[in-house]
Amino acid sequence: MPEGPTIVILTEEVAKFRGKAVREAGGNTKVIDPQRMVGRKALAIRSWGKHFLVQFSGFALKVHFLLFGSYRVDERKENAKPRLSLRFANGELNLYACSARYLEGRLEDHYDWRGDVMADEWDPKLARAKLRGMPDTLVCDALLDQDVFAGVGNIIKNEVLWRIRVSPLSTVGALPPRKLAQLVEDARDYSFRFLEWKKAYVLRKHWQAHRKSTCPRCGTRLRIAHLGRTHRRAFWCEHCQKLYGGKPGTDPGSAPAKKAAKPSKPSKKASKPLKKAGRRGELILRRPRPAASVPINRHGHAMTLPRRFYGSAPDLDRNT
Repeated sequence: MPEGPTIVILTEEVAKFRGKAVREAGGNTKVIDPQRMVGRKALAIRSWGKHFLVQFSGFALKVHFLLFGSYRVDERKENAKPRLSLRFANGELNLYACSARYLEGRLEDHYDWRGDVMADEWDPKLARAKLRGMPDTLVCDALLDQDVFAGVGNIIKNEVLWRIRVSPLSTVGALPPRKLAQLVEDARDYSFRFLEWKKAYVLRKHWQAHRKSTCPRCGTRLRIAHLGRTHRRAFWCEHCQKLYGGKPGTDPGSAPAKKAAKPSKPSKKASKPLKKAGRRGELILRRPRPAASVPINRHGHAMTLPRRFYGSAPDLDRNT
């Protein structure tokens, strides 16, 4: 799923369409009528969290790229139909596998820019206040809450928690004030680092926890699990990342793990016939006989013969 910094990159790439009128509109969307935008000028192009927004007179276009959405500017994907396509005098924008909706009125009527980690209006005090109102929420869910951290996605979540050394299974209310402030500060700081690395095509080289198997700090094998209400995949180090509240190795949002069955003990009854047979002096064969033919004497014992005689003649199998 494209995260906030990726949407910021998109707004920068299509900034040239600001003030331009839509000449053609199409796509396979069945939710909105693309023709409503034809002849309308794009008055503003913005992002809020993971939403790509285009303001027209009286209404706005909102696009969410879901899990696998993508876009192309001045080009098209081969063998793929765009969900929405907008053509301007100086280029075109094609959006794929996304959700498109219309918002009536102004964007300011629908969005509070203070909650967007990438916006100039970002308000860390407001974020801390919202977090204090959800004390029982797991920090992995809190970071993905778009009402608190609009634009933060799974990559940023995993990397921020690794950087501040907090387990994703910690609860918000159990975090010390210093850690709570650090969580809010690093969510924004890492988002801008994400933007910088994404533009330079080196984002993956800077991942420390996301999609990794061992902790680069201590060498401990990372735990990987789908956690919380969002059930998104988490990568964390149980040695470096401290757990605040909750129980080690458990996810309050999932069913408890079943206990492993204890190995069954051998039945005492099964050994009694063997003991009785031994007391009666009967021969007890505890192991299978060798594959090769071995002669048995009249006392029931194997006879020792020269090596050349083993299995050399069928009459050696007779008990004599």
